[in-house]
Order: sequence, then structure tokens, then C-alpha cells
Amino acid sequence: MEGLQARGARAYQEMQVLSRSPLELVVLLYDGALRFLRQAQRAVAQGDAHARREAVSRTLAIIGELQSSLNMREGRDIATRLDALYTYLTSRLLEVATHKDMTAIDEAIRILTPLREAWAEIATPRTGL
Repeated sequence: MEGLQARGARAYQEMQVLSRSPLELVVLLYDGALRFLRQAQRAVAQGDAHARREAVSRTLAIIGELQSSLNMREGRDIATRLDALYTYLTSRLLEVATHKDMTAIDEAIRILTPLREAWAEIATPRTGL
């Protein structure tokens, strides 16, 4: 049975997500993907195959969510490029499981970090204009 404190913490987290703008939610998704990729790196360093698979699986789920949320009609060229990039990242991260290609984790971090920063910049409200 879930304790009162755990339920309260979960409710607080849900409110934090629900009160975010769509752009802020995209940034949160990138944050999660990067967090899980770093967990995968640590798992590789520790030789923990189960933790590596779990972290990569969570990253793939987030990338899938980012990809499914693309508005291809309105986003046009940018959405098309992001779709291709997410497809590429998915295939690379699947190689971590099938071929134990750990360079894919590093590559995913190198690709997602500047994208996260760009989305964070877009999501930041402008004042004083």
C-alpha cells in the first residue's frame, strides 16, 4: 500500500507537469532522456546490463514520445528533420542492446544536449521587449 507521503509527492509531481506549457514539457522530456542516457553510461561503467537496458528503454520511450508529438503539418521542414533524427537515434540506441555499441549512448547525448538547450531557449518567456 502506498504511503501518504509517497502519494503526496506523486500528486505534487503531477501538478508540476500539468502546470507547464507545451514547450516546457518538451524540455522536460529532453531532460529525462539525457538523465536516462547518463544512467546508461554509469551502468555500462559498472557492468550492470540490467540497469543499462532499463535506462536505454526509458530513453527510447521518451524519444518515441517526442517523435509522436511532432506536428508534421505545421512544423514542416523542422518537424521532418526532427523526425529523421529521432528515427536515427532510435536505431542507434537499439544497437546498444543488440550489439552492445556503447558509442551510441555518447552520440545520443551529443545530439540531444544542444536540442534541449534550443528548446529551453524557445520556452523561456521574453520580457522587456
